[in-house]
Amino acid sequence: MTSSSFIPVNEPLLNGNELKYVSQCISSGWISSDGPFVSEFENKFAARVERKHGIAVSSGTGALDIAFTAVGISKGDEVILPTFTIISCVAQLVRIGAVPLVVDSYHDTWNMDVSLIEQKITPKTKAILIVHIYGLPVDYAKISSLAMKYNLRIIEDSAEAHGQVYFDQPCGSLGDISIFSFYANKHLTTGEGGMIVTDSDELMKRCRDLRNLCFRNDQRFVHYNLGWNMRMTNLQAAIGLAQLERLDEFIMIKKNMGKLYTHLLSSIGCLQLPVPSTEYASNHYWVYGVVIDPDRQLTAKDIMGSLLQHGIGTRPFFYPMHLQPVFRQLKVFEDESHPVAEYISKYGFYLPSGLAITEAQIETTCTSLREVLK
Repeated sequence: MTSSSFIPVNEPLLNGNELKYVSQCISSGWISSDGPFVSEFENKFAARVERKHGIAVSSGTGALDIAFTAVGISKGDEVILPTFTIISCVAQLVRIGAVPLVVDSYHDTWNMDVSLIEQKITPKTKAILIVHIYGLPVDYAKISSLAMKYNLRIIEDSAEAHGQVYFDQPCGSLGDISIFSFYANKHLTTGEGGMIVTDSDELMKRCRDLRNLCFRNDQRFVHYNLGWNMRMTNLQAAIGLAQLERLDEFIMIKKNMGKLYTHLLSSIGCLQLPVPSTEYASNHYWVYGVVIDPDRQLTAKDIMGSLLQHGIGTRPFFYPMHLQPVFRQLKVFEDESHPVAEYISKYGFYLPSGLAITEAQIETTCTSLREVLK
């Protein structure tokens, strides 16, 4: 195996106006968060997801941290969310003393099982965090009804749902406040970075204050609240703007990738493949995940190790929040069981899914997977 033959799990496409816009930043000297590309990116991204306000930040994790604080989540408040997600969705809740209540996933879409939410609601519950997983959105209508019934906030994590829609509503427009990540493996990347979007003027102002150390407008180094330095730089925003110009193209590349993988792998009986569509959305394949039949007596870790020997990069599925060692040590979760999340975490992984992947690389990946499964 040589480095030139290795197929990475992700490789972005940066062959649009990225270099042109970054060069403008450098030639003008505007490389910090005060540069004009930041506000332009915020405005155009917010418009794309049909939101009034966009607040660019340094990461998707930072976007979540700010969003939780902006909506008023505090010590003792309960937030319901899926256990099958990334740790960013829980870490800030634990830091501030809030209580994460996790629910299991659906076996087919891998999204949170909305039928399990209502039984978790108590008088202390303040919000539901919805997380769109791996290319398909959450079944939002049922969650919206619960939120109205119990007067709960909805925080929407659309980190993996750039350009995705729920029926005809853009993901990112569904919650009281919504967040995106622009990490290098997302449909739209700034390397690192994130965005908060909302229609609320009040939440917008809170988020802008919190991302910039809560400076007072009339006296810069005087602070009445604690915030973060989570500003996005002009350089990052320039890349993001160039990426946003091609988002529809990128979505089509991903959908075609998913169709080809499904065509090549559908005859393998021991693989669960991604659901191509639901009644409310078609899969846009942020990543192409597969789940191995446990009857093969192989785990995802086994298959991934063998594929690496073939020069194929992979990534495991999320490890459930209720099993995370750090949260078990802190006694955030004790003796919880969420069997679907545990199952797909043990047997699920995703194949090379970057925007720069070629048909030849997909075919090579599928051939190698077949050989490994023999």
